[in-house]
Amino acid sequence: MSAYGGPLGIDFRFDGLVANTLQAHRVVQHYQQENGMEVAGKIIDSLYKQYFEQAQHPSSPETLLKAMTVAGINEAEAKKFIEDEDEGLQDVKMLIREQASNGVDSVPHIVFEGRRRDFTLEGAKEVPEYLKVLEQVAKESS
Repeated sequence: MSAYGGPLGIDFRFDGLVANTLQAHRVVQHYQQENGMEVAGKIIDSLYKQYFEQAQHPSSPETLLKAMTVAGINEAEAKKFIEDEDEGLQDVKMLIREQASNGVDSVPHIVFEGRRRDFTLEGAKEVPEYLKVLEQVAKESS
C-alpha cells in the first residue's frame, strides 16, 4: 500500500484501529441522498484521509464531525445528525442487506458487464488483473 500511495502523496499508516464503520456509512448515505455526490465525496475523502493517514477512528463523533464540516456542512447540523445515531440507520442496514443478498461481501466489489457474461473482481487487486478483465470484455464485445 505504501508503495502505491507514496507517489500520490498518500502516507498510509497502519497503527490505527480497525473498527466498525456503520456510523460513517450512515453519514455518507444521508448526505449523498440529501446533498448529492459532491458533498458525499468530500466526506469520504476526509474520512479516508483521517483513517488511512492519521490513524483516526473511522466512526468516532470527532472524525465524522471533521469530515462533515470539511464537506461544507454546518457544524450545528452535523453535530445534531451525529448525535442521533438512529437517523438513517435502518436505511443503511437495508442497503447492506441488499448488497449481501447480491453476493457482495467485500470491497471493492466491481462488476464489469460483458456482452456474453459479467466479470467480478472482489477485494484489492493489482492493475494487471483489471487490465486482463477489461481486455477480455473488449475481446468478447467485438
